[in-house]
Amino acid sequence: MSFQISALPSTRFSHLFGKPDEELKKLGVVTMTANAKPGFPCRVTLRDAEPGTRMLLLNFEHQDAATPYRSSHAIFVIDGAEDADIAPGEVPEQMRSRLLSVRAFSADGMIVEADVVEGAGAAALFERMLKNDRVGYLHVHFAKYGCFAARVDRC
Repeated sequence: MSFQISALPSTRFSHLFGKPDEELKKLGVVTMTANAKPGFPCRVTLRDAEPGTRMLLLNFEHQDAATPYRSSHAIFVIDGAEDADIAPGEVPEQMRSRLLSVRAFSADGMIVEADVVEGAGAAALFERMLKNDRVGYLHVHFAKYGCFAARVDRC
């Protein structure tokens, strides 16, 4: 069974791109400059930003199901990020190089199972979880900081 990792679309954040720090702060967005790689994982490009890149740090509701598992958390987006092009079955380096928390949800947003995996083993875990007929989709989080990384679906 193959899977498709979905980055967040740039259109969700394009209204923030290029705005002054003061204006972004009023919207609850903090700007930072990437100072290490890895260290600033963009959820639109699914790559770590190069040092010197302007980053937007904002709260994002990644699990919007009307269940007790509704959730939001901080994410980084490169200011001006362009959409990722991830092939079916591909796990981006950004995820392969980190410890991941993977949560399997039913189609109606209830948690079915969860596990933690080193990124190098993520593909096998995604495939195993998606074989469960009760699983509608997966959410991947960076385990150390708990931030949402990406959604995974069957393809």
